[in-house]
Amino acid sequence: MKKTEIAKLGEFGLIDHLTGDIRLTQPSSLKGVGDDAAVLNYNGKHTLVTTDLLLEGIHFDLVYAPLKHLGYKAAVINFSDIYAMNGTPQQITVSLGISKRFSVEDLEEFYSGLKLACEIYGVDIVGGDTTSSLTGFTISITCIGSAEEDKIVYRNGAKDTDLLYVSGDLGASYMGLQLLEREKVVFDGSDEVQPDFSGKEYLLERQLKPEARKDIVALLAEHGIVPTAMIDLSDGLSSDLLHICKQSNVGCRLFEERIPIDYQTAMMAETFNMNVTTVALNGGEDYELLFTVPLTLHEKMSAVPGVHLIGHITESGQGCYLVTRDGQEMQLRAQGWNHLAEE
Repeated sequence: MKKTEIAKLGEFGLIDHLTGDIRLTQPSSLKGVGDDAAVLNYNGKHTLVTTDLLLEGIHFDLVYAPLKHLGYKAAVINFSDIYAMNGTPQQITVSLGISKRFSVEDLEEFYSGLKLACEIYGVDIVGGDTTSSLTGFTISITCIGSAEEDKIVYRNGAKDTDLLYVSGDLGASYMGLQLLEREKVVFDGSDEVQPDFSGKEYLLERQLKPEARKDIVALLAEHGIVPTAMIDLSDGLSSDLLHICKQSNVGCRLFEERIPIDYQTAMMAETFNMNVTTVALNGGEDYELLFTVPLTLHEKMSAVPGVHLIGHITESGQGCYLVTRDGQEMQLRAQGWNHLAEE
């Protein structure tokens, strides 16, 4: 199929081409793409804003990340930040740095994933920017959401004796990444042999097409539960739990035997000769919700499906520890991905 050069459309022609069929569905979206700024009316609700920057070669590899999946993921990880505040994402702006090796059709693929995520989660695309790039593909997305003032959940509200919960299961995204990286090396330069991912679809989906836990936020609201602190797991369980503990000035006890791990994750960790608990603690990009609730809500929480009690909060002087299956206490360390760490 013949590819269309981006230069043929120009910057504004490209924006029109990619966004011309976008229709606003949120009542709060008064003005979207096409003016100097989006106009939003939240009728007294508090506005939440988050942004993420994704760089080719740092956050994603186009050798194995399809552009449609990348568009979907880029949107969803921003939605996840809003849900982690116990809010509702409603709009995004999308800015792209594009090198000459990309065609209009490539960007159509990216936008098809972006639009699909927005359609599923009920979010509007209301603006953005494009520019040329000398270093590959760059994606910057800002997400705007809202929440009632008394329902917003921060990282700094955890209290001594609070219970610690996590949604879903952990480590699958990291093992999906390891699998993709291994196959990239094995099949590098070969057009004849195709990688076999059968039986490992769940791991690939968690890495390439994650979902934000909108359902968990809805379930908590349905049961009348407002967490005392919450964060989404982007950098790894240990790192993100330590964020809550530091900002809340508390300690914690996390129980190894309670950390939820999928069967495929455990099997793949064994294949790679990795400790599956280490994978779950430090893998990152799970985009599950980690949150604390008062001990008095234990009975209510037992009626909420899809979440797991994995520990409890302590006084700050008691430190942050993982309690192993044999009862030993190991100090938690922030060993998740640090984007700015030295090589």
